[in-house]
Amino acid sequence: MKKTIFSAMRPTGKLHLGHLVGALQNWIDLQDKYNCIFGIVDWHALMGEYAQSKEIQENMLDMAMDWMACGINPEKTILFVQSHVPEHLELNMILSCITPLGWLERNPTYKEQLREITTRDLQTYAFLGYPVLQAADILLYKAQAVPIGEDQLPHLELAREIARRFNHLYKTNLFLDCEPILTPTPRLLGVDGRKMSKSYQNAINLSDSEEEIRKKAQSMFTDPRRIKMADPGHPEECNVYSYYKIFAPDLKEDVYTWCTKAQKGCTECKKILSEQLMKRLKPIQEKRASLVKHKNRIWDILEDGRQKAQKIARKTIEEVKEVVFK
Repeated sequence: MKKTIFSAMRPTGKLHLGHLVGALQNWIDLQDKYNCIFGIVDWHALMGEYAQSKEIQENMLDMAMDWMACGINPEKTILFVQSHVPEHLELNMILSCITPLGWLERNPTYKEQLREITTRDLQTYAFLGYPVLQAADILLYKAQAVPIGEDQLPHLELAREIARRFNHLYKTNLFLDCEPILTPTPRLLGVDGRKMSKSYQNAINLSDSEEEIRKKAQSMFTDPRRIKMADPGHPEECNVYSYYKIFAPDLKEDVYTWCTKAQKGCTECKKILSEQLMKRLKPIQEKRASLVKHKNRIWDILEDGRQKAQKIARKTIEEVKEVVFK
């Protein structure tokens, strides 16, 4: 039997290149090897976007279309919206009762976002506890693996610790350890050299126009030691070169040569990169344009996924209540 994997994204805005290479490409490859369950986690989005909550509904539809445009196949994979399956909050409540506060306060991602994101007040009860809901998302479907990036490993380990604590307290083996499936692509940095994030507004989006892609590519940080065009560059220290290695690997040797030998300037290098990015995104954008014409069909797909997901979730909740309240 195929193993089950679970993964999810928050509908907090447009998807970007980081999502494509850091998650979606991996998801697409996993569809034939695993029973895949992918959630649009709107409760997680609300935890950070509670003041802009009206945008979440529209973002959910956009996210579903982006997923399918990239190659996520609803005939192979369960696609659903988190809030449409109320068992997520039910299991979250139970797990919240057994999760020590110190585990959450030590979460490195929580500390990073409090430090980096200054446009929103994230010092809330829900935001501190979002790893517990994340654990509930995974455990509700008894996922045996989760495709994630390295930055999410602390979250998965916390979910594993919560599962072990549940099993210990209630003398059961209901939840097994869930293993990570790391994306093969290194973390893609944003145009400003920081982690690519919607929160930092430093992303090249999958839906960006050609003009937007050119503009963002030209704004990218390059080799800080290359002051003049005649100066030889250091590609391995340049964020632009890292994009070539991912999106135009056939050109990376040429780029290395013209950079180290000062044959092309950074402006021309970024112009060529923008053309490669547009080439990569064109089929995705064309597929998305066709999906936009049939939005009702997208909601039908999400409803079908909801029914399949809830069937699994209800069985798990029944088993959880049996061991907790017996």
